[in-house]
Amino acid sequence: MSDHRLVYSTDGGDYRRAKQGKSPGPARGPALPQDGIVRVFREKSGRGGKTVTIVRGLTGDLAAVASDLKRHCGTGGAVKGGTIEIQGDHREKIIARLQAAGHRAKVAGG
Repeated sequence: MSDHRLVYSTDGGDYRRAKQGKSPGPARGPALPQDGIVRVFREKSGRGGKTVTIVRGLTGDLAAVASDLKRHCGTGGAVKGGTIEIQGDHREKIIARLQAAGHRAKVAGG
């Protein structure tokens, strides 16, 4: 059987991504230096116009930190590929919370 028109298979996932050369992981943005500083970004592109705050550079239990940040900001979010995504622009609140928890955090990006 020829699979030249196959779009999705339970064996190998989405074949369209493989054809376009895209990796399935959410490795967005530039590579960060491993200097122990937590960087907090604001992203809007590729999200249907919705603003999202991205936290990169954290190690350890990201799910627990994400849960605390979501509760502190009063909004939703997720952990994806080693980053924390919080809905909305909450950079100042997140940086203050991370610094209170003992992390070195700063605003990155625009």
